[in-house]
Amino acid sequence: MLEVVGIKKVFTSGIFRRRSIEVVRGVSFRVNKGQTLGLVGESGCGKTTVGKMIVRLIEPTAGRILFNGIELTRLDPRKLRKLRPKIQIIFQDPDMAFNPRWKIRDSLGEPFKLNRLVRGREIIDRVLELIETVGLHPEHLNRYPFELSGGQLQRVALARVLALQPELIVADEPTSSLDVSVQAQVLTLLKELQRRFQFTCVFISHDLNVARWMSDRIAVMYRGKIVEEGKTESIFGSPCHPYTRALLGAILVPDPEAGRTWRIASLNHVSPEVNLEKAGGCSFQDRCPHAEKICREKEPPLAVPAPDHRVACHRFKDLVPVQANVTGKVCFL
Repeated sequence: MLEVVGIKKVFTSGIFRRRSIEVVRGVSFRVNKGQTLGLVGESGCGKTTVGKMIVRLIEPTAGRILFNGIELTRLDPRKLRKLRPKIQIIFQDPDMAFNPRWKIRDSLGEPFKLNRLVRGREIIDRVLELIETVGLHPEHLNRYPFELSGGQLQRVALARVLALQPELIVADEPTSSLDVSVQAQVLTLLKELQRRFQFTCVFISHDLNVARWMSDRIAVMYRGKIVEEGKTESIFGSPCHPYTRALLGAILVPDPEAGRTWRIASLNHVSPEVNLEKAGGCSFQDRCPHAEKICREKEPPLAVPAPDHRVACHRFKDLVPVQANVTGKVCFL
C-alpha cells in the first residue's frame, strides 16, 4: 500500500549566510493495506515533516514515496490531483483546519464540489450520512466551527476526510489537544471506522500508550531517523534501542513502585544535554549510557535482532531484557 524509501528533507534559512538543516535523514518504512503504523518520537524529531511529505504538502529533498506502486514524488500536478482523494491527512489542531466563516455543512460539502463527485441534493444526503457516521447530529451542520468543542471539531475533520473514501490517512497527533476522555472517544471512533472502511493509516503521536493501542507496527524516530521499527508488542515487550527504552521509561503507570523501577533503570544515565552539532556516528551517542568508540565513529545500520524487527544500534545484542514488571512493561538493569 505505502512504501517510503530513504526520504530526506533539508530546510534552508538566511539571506546573506545560507544555513541548511537536515530535518529528515533517510527514513524508510512500509505499511500494508488496512494496517496502522505508529510513528513516535519526541517533539522536533521530524514526525510531522514525514507525514506532510507523504501527502506531498511538503516536497522531499530526496527519496521515494510509493502508493499502490505509484511513485508520488514523480507525479506532475495534474496526475497528483487525480490521486489526492485517496490520500488524506488529519491535522493536529482542529480549530485551524476549518474556515471560521463557513458553517459545518459547507466545510463537509466542499470536498464533493472540488472533486465533482456528486451535485445538488446528493451532496446534502452525503453530508448527512457523514455527520451521523462520526457520531454527531444533523443540527451540528448549521453551526460554525467556534460553536463546537474540540472533540466535535475533530469528528467533523474525520468526516471530511472520509468524504472522499480515502485508502490512506495520515493522522498527525489528532487527539493531542483534546481532554483525555474525549481522546478515548475520538480514537475509538477512528479505530472503528478503519475496521469499517479498511483504510491504511500512518498515526503520528508522541503518546506511546495511544500509539500502542492504535498501531499494528511502531516506528521510533530520533533526530530525523528511524532508530527502531517492528510489531507493536515487539517494540513494547522487547525494545532493543536505548532511546526506545528511555521513551518507555517516561510512560506513567498506575503502579508507583513499578513506574519508579522503570524510570531508575532506564533514565538514570541519559543526559538531557545534546550536542546537536556532533557529526558522524550514532545520532544518540551523546545521550546513550552504552556508547562506545564505534558509536562515535560509525553510523549504525538497521540490524534485525528478531523477525520483522529492525534497530539502528551497534550494541543491541548486549542490551537484553532481564525481567518484566507487573504492568506488563519490561524493566532493564
